[in-house]
Amino acid sequence: MAMAISAALRDLQQIAKNHQVRKKYTIQLGENELVLKELDLLKEDANVYKLIGPVLVKQDLAEANANVRKRIDYISAELLRVYKRECKTYRPGKLKHNVVLKYYIFSEE
Repeated sequence: MAMAISAALRDLQQIAKNHQVRKKYTIQLGENELVLKELDLLKEDANVYKLIGPVLVKQDLAEANANVRKRIDYISAELLRVYKRECKTYRPGKLKHNVVLKYYIFSEE
């Protein structure tokens, strides 16, 4: 029983970790989509700067657009990967979560 509970706790920790990673990528995706919308509002001759360390470096608008689109593609792919991993883990994890809860409820009585 103790082995099953420790395995269930590990699965629950993995689910929590996946949730944190998904949350981080979702926030990054939203930020990058906002940057892309702002870049789309700029005129072709607008100055765009990229922060590299402590220095602002001038960047071509087309290059900035391409970089942001690549980041959005990468983040979207990572979100999909995390989602697939969650789908594999969550259902068995949900059942194990119930086992852990029942164990703690019965052990307190």
